[in-house]
Amino acid sequence: MFDRLSPYAPQALAVLRIVVALLFVLHGTQKIIGFPASDMTPPLMSLFGLAGIIEIVAGLLILVGFFTRPAAFIAAGEMAVAYWMAHAPGSLFPALNGGDAAIMFCFVFLYLVFAGPGAWSINKK
Repeated sequence: MFDRLSPYAPQALAVLRIVVALLFVLHGTQKIIGFPASDMTPPLMSLFGLAGIIEIVAGLLILVGFFTRPAAFIAAGEMAVAYWMAHAPGSLFPALNGGDAAIMFCFVFLYLVFAGPGAWSINKK
């Protein structure tokens, strides 16, 4: 029954890529320009500032499907570093240390490294 959905896998992958990229860009704009509203306004030349720049640039590249694989690789690495540096020291459990989003971003981006951008992208393969 679900086999009939298989032809739509490239479009489903594209929807996943677009939605995750939009969320990632918002994390970056929150750090860099304070939108959506946030108490966090790190200096641009800091580790959090660099993270914000990576989130905006890689997120936009992934969003439009341009250099998706290298951008997703960098984004996955950033999220792994974010988890182990900022979240894991607080607790072993992601639900307690607030790192569940970092883990999810990391593994979705890692999947995009291998799967590619899917449909509706500037670089289709």
